[in-house]
Amino acid sequence: MSPNPLSLFRLFYFGLLLLSFCKSYPTNKQLSKINEEEPLRLGIIGLVHDHVHWIFNRKGDDVIVVGIVETNQTAIAKYQKRYNLPDSLFFDSYESLYQKAKPEAVSAFNQTNKHLEVLEFFAPLKIPIMVEKPLASNYEEAKKIEALHLKYQTPVLTNYETSWYESTYETKKMVDNGLLGSLTKMVFNTGHPGPQEIGCSTEFLEWLTDPIQNGGGALTDFGCYGANIATWFLEGQAPLRISCIAKQAKPDRYPDVDDDTTIILEYPKQQVLIQASWNWSHNRKDMQVYGSNGYIDAKTSREMIVLESEKKGSYTHKPPSIASNQKDPFRLLLEVTKYNKKLPPFSLYSLENNLIVSKILSLAKKAAETNQTLNWNAL
Repeated sequence: MSPNPLSLFRLFYFGLLLLSFCKSYPTNKQLSKINEEEPLRLGIIGLVHDHVHWIFNRKGDDVIVVGIVETNQTAIAKYQKRYNLPDSLFFDSYESLYQKAKPEAVSAFNQTNKHLEVLEFFAPLKIPIMVEKPLASNYEEAKKIEALHLKYQTPVLTNYETSWYESTYETKKMVDNGLLGSLTKMVFNTGHPGPQEIGCSTEFLEWLTDPIQNGGGALTDFGCYGANIATWFLEGQAPLRISCIAKQAKPDRYPDVDDDTTIILEYPKQQVLIQASWNWSHNRKDMQVYGSNGYIDAKTSREMIVLESEKKGSYTHKPPSIASNQKDPFRLLLEVTKYNKKLPPFSLYSLENNLIVSKILSLAKKAAETNQTLNWNAL
């Protein structure tokens, strides 16, 4: 039986397709090259925040520091010596950093009230910005930051240490899954014995304890953590009322700002208590979350105690590992910059969340000053 001409044509045609596919498909060497990731070119704004050590101690070569804007000669000399940084890495203005170092993104470790000027320069250039918490020193500044973001569509992230905690994500997951029943109360205890007591640098203390540059003392320095997490847990819900007691436990050390503050946030179905202090006996960033059935005590980033019901009793729980872009803020900034990663609304780093945080802190400060409980629309 002679072959069908149509069948022969089909075999020939598919053979050509297979040959073409094999030639066009990348080799292992080519695949390796495709998968190679160019490092993020990161500009650092300021060395006067002690958290800047995080970037210099970070492991990995996916983010490289291409320039640093700083004019404080004491800070420059200290960091140059400690990390062997060359003179060529330093710039005295945003303009010179941008023109000569060509950063793809910037991370701000300067005074909180200077975050706005960082946005004013880099947002029109479409260069993503990550600031160290809190977003701004007051709500007025935060609104101006929002306006710049909306005008230029430049990503703005706010970094918190607790955003890297496995326990933060695990607690949220347990709450969302209904493990505790209906969410009723959250308590956040954040702070340490005091910035002087724990040995913060002179250049950090100069502005951290200044009511203008930092917007307050312990209230802004540590009150922001609980406000940030609560806003995420409650999916962007704003409190109805805010009360606050801001005290000076050590006026001889911190004469211009509060150092021991309690903020109470009232929501339709929940209450949030934020205890922010430079007067703890120890360093702490822990939270207790309560529901109609039980509670979660997130003692550290990796240690939790869970009670699902009184009958079952409590147990120790170790939260699972989290993704690299959750554990590492600079990895997240890389993905936002290079891959256009979108932050979920009201998530920990998001601008939507941190606008609410800024308003909570400003209202808390006003509530303490006036000795009043304030409604959300009071500002």
